[in-house]
Amino acid sequence: MDPRLPRLRDKLATIAANPHRSRSFGEDKHQFRLGPPLSERRVQSFETDHGIGLPSAYRAFLTQLGATGAAPFYGLLPLDQYELFTMGPEPPTNTPRGFTPLEQRQYHDDLFLHIIEAGCSDLVLLGITGPLSGRILTGNSDGFWGPDLSPAADFIAWYELWLDDMAAGRNNRALELSAPPSHTP
Repeated sequence: MDPRLPRLRDKLATIAANPHRSRSFGEDKHQFRLGPPLSERRVQSFETDHGIGLPSAYRAFLTQLGATGAAPFYGLLPLDQYELFTMGPEPPTNTPRGFTPLEQRQYHDDLFLHIIEAGCSDLVLLGITGPLSGRILTGNSDGFWGPDLSPAADFIAWYELWLDDMAAGRNNRALELSAPPSHTP
């Protein structure tokens, strides 16, 4: 087991009761609960069906901690709702790049997996192939705003950043966290 996972489980268990925490957009949908983990067999079947391999940190999270629920925005999507994307072509002008849904096994570019529901045409994506494999990007499928690469090295580090920023009561626009109002005596 990745040694970070028990720490995440403990942090997640205390976050909802923390009166000084930030508010997370979409938290009322997942209520800081994770769905049950997936079996290795289920994950392998998904990988085979889609011709991909999930990054190890994300695979560990899904198979050892939980596969749906608590995460930034509206939470982790169920595996059967994941969709593969490629980054849209570089636009001719200085406008942001979007993401394009992919038809299975018909790709030539780096792949990204839509794993978290952010609302509207906004996406939270996990790099599957290429130099961004294992990293989290947020973006907009229509290119209304450009892709934002998280500084976290992998999914588990990104998830812990979300929990730590929330527990500390920080604003974090990239994770849609709002600090609680200041209480002055």
